[in-house]
Amino acid sequence: MRLNKFISHNTSYSRREADRLIEAGEVRIGRNVVRDFAYDVKENDKVFVKGRYVKPRKAGEVTMVVYNKPRGVLVTRRDDRGRPTIYHKLPGKFRRFIPVGRLDFASQGLLLLTDNPTFADLLMRSDLPRTYNLKIDKPLSDAMRKAMEEGLELEDATPGAHEKSAVRSMRFKPFAEVKVRGQSGRYTKLRVTITEGQNRELRRFFGHFGAKVLDLKRVAFGPIELNNLPENKTRYFTRQEYEWLHNFRKEAHTNDATDA
Repeated sequence: MRLNKFISHNTSYSRREADRLIEAGEVRIGRNVVRDFAYDVKENDKVFVKGRYVKPRKAGEVTMVVYNKPRGVLVTRRDDRGRPTIYHKLPGKFRRFIPVGRLDFASQGLLLLTDNPTFADLLMRSDLPRTYNLKIDKPLSDAMRKAMEEGLELEDATPGAHEKSAVRSMRFKPFAEVKVRGQSGRYTKLRVTITEGQNRELRRFFGHFGAKVLDLKRVAFGPIELNNLPENKTRYFTRQEYEWLHNFRKEAHTNDATDA
């Protein structure tokens, strides 16, 4: 296994962070500093990052946490504008955990965290359903309903995007489920389920129709539900949820092998 991949698989560092550590001379194999990202880690190699031994993770070893993210908190390690991040809010024992995807600054709800980059990547890239409760400042139009049913492809998907986002075009898959939870005047409350996690996807979707998302809360990711977990609190996966996760990983590996 390549050195940068070994570090990302067996620590909470990302592949990019591993590259920076290697480049900075912070990685040793035994007593020797190694600056080759592609170095092939051998079975008997002892890898050290910043002087700390990296213990190879046992196959399938993972800890999963469900977090109810509040509004006004960023899903990032640090912010150059000094805004609070989830790592300011989370207990210290989760400082090195990796978020599975993102919820933007103004959004709230279910965020999965893990100490295993392999599982983080598996879940982020999956087409597992993500369910959200949201409120928009427009009635639900026929054009919106049609796009939800058939999908939508936009050359300009910047309405609803962050002003600094480099993502302009976007293709939206058909929504898996749409339920109107309430409508009063110009406001509409919805519960929607989508099967992808693109950058500010729902804000961009409704922005195309001139609608602003006023509230956005993720309430489920696959079979994992937020339920009554209080805001800014965490819980570990249950035994049943871990069983589902390991079965999901096995199925994903089987499908990958079949496709190959």
